[in-house]
Amino acid sequence: MRRTKRYQVRGANSLWHIYRTVPFTKVVKNFIIIQLARYTPFLNVKNGLYRRFLKMRVGDETAFALMVMVDVMFPEKISVGRNSVIGYNTTILAHEYLISEYRLGEVEIGSEVMIGANSTILPGVRIGDGAIISAGTLVHKDVPSGAFVGGNPMRLIYTKDQMDEHMEKGGVVEE
Repeated sequence: MRRTKRYQVRGANSLWHIYRTVPFTKVVKNFIIIQLARYTPFLNVKNGLYRRFLKMRVGDETAFALMVMVDVMFPEKISVGRNSVIGYNTTILAHEYLISEYRLGEVEIGSEVMIGANSTILPGVRIGDGAIISAGTLVHKDVPSGAFVGGNPMRLIYTKDQMDEHMEKGGVVEE
């Protein structure tokens, strides 16, 4: 189960209530900063934008690839450890707006995590240190440290122990 806090709404769907949940000016500012970060090729500049203007916690030497989309409304709920790679066009969400409720949840990505291109990380998820997320994965639940996961729906491909065993055999990972 993901760790999200639920907020009920009445009447129109929760997205119609958006500016009751987050100030319009915050969304505009975040949108501009995120768009700058999505296109900049300079990793230090990108991380600086995330840290300074979006209040994200980003570890040293973490690399956000081109076109990564972080949550525009609640980026401060996202943390990424040191020396991680967030792949091309990955989306990291800290909110979900549904019909009769919206949900908010912290996203915690550990250190030395590899997230493949075109993945989506949902709110309330923890990804442990050293985990590997295959390209195109929908991360809808926690990922244990050192695990290799992939797919939609996401499934465990290798545990940390299985990954260690493969690396001892010369670093070749086979399915």
